[in-house]
Amino acid sequence: MSALPLPAPLPAALAAWARGGGPAQPYVLLADRPDGTVVRCGDAVAKAHAPGSDPEALAARIRVAGSGPLAGVLLPPLRTGAVHGRTVSLWPYGTPVDPARPEDAPWEEAARLLAALHRTGLRDLPGPLPPMRGPAKVARALRRLSRAPQSDPDGVRAVRAAAATLPDWARGEAVPPAGAVVLCHGDLHLGQLVRHPVPDGPWRLIDVDDLGLGAPAWDLARPAAWYAAGILAPEAWLRFLDAYRAAGGPAAGPPGSDPWLELDLAARALTVQTAALALAKAAPARRPLDEGERLMLDSCVRMATLRAELEP
Repeated sequence: MSALPLPAPLPAALAAWARGGGPAQPYVLLADRPDGTVVRCGDAVAKAHAPGSDPEALAARIRVAGSGPLAGVLLPPLRTGAVHGRTVSLWPYGTPVDPARPEDAPWEEAARLLAALHRTGLRDLPGPLPPMRGPAKVARALRRLSRAPQSDPDGVRAVRAAAATLPDWARGEAVPPAGAVVLCHGDLHLGQLVRHPVPDGPWRLIDVDDLGLGAPAWDLARPAAWYAAGILAPEAWLRFLDAYRAAGGPAAGPPGSDPWLELDLAARALTVQTAALALAKAAPARRPLDEGERLMLDSCVRMATLRAELEP
């Protein structure tokens, strides 16, 4: 009896699905992580979403990305399907931000797109949306840290102490307090922007895996945390903040006000999440933290120290 053929590895199977079962063509593997595999096939990009993703929530997010109110903000999907038991989606290829030219980083464009996303009328969206996953991602990062080898016990203690300064809902351990919610991206960073059509079309936001309803401050958390940690230059932070406010973004207060009244909690939560993931990834790889990771861990140390100094 002849042996059954082995199934193609996920990237190759994903590329075959993207081609619609046509003749084999080369593809480019853009990412292959536990939370997603991404390949480029010509002018399209296919993504296998994380195992265990809620199919209904993901379908709602993708449906919103293709809706009229988000035209010009989110890159629209081409189609969806399943490969190797994973939900997969196909998207137009866009020109990404060039990491070798940080001086050209489109901070103002990112801010304007984010403000437009936050101003989207919820009644205009096609159907209900799940919550934005900000607090859930903090909880997931802390769980991953607890399971990882602990080659830096002082760092782990600092992250846990910093996490203890957050309210339980910000660690994903309780229901968030009632308040105004908007449509949030859920994972904003410069890797989530592309130009479409290529090579120099307008900028669009991509990656809707965390899209949902929530407090808009969480979408500004990463640049705010980077600025507070010394990773993002003050000039870039102010360009981003001013452009967001000028575009009517609701998350940072009006121009001239103190943005940290709105952003402090989300920025601290993102700092804990980033430092926890950094330690969890560095230990099994037997590598030291890079400069950015170390700066985020230092921010956790300051958070924990300030908490200790303020306690009676």
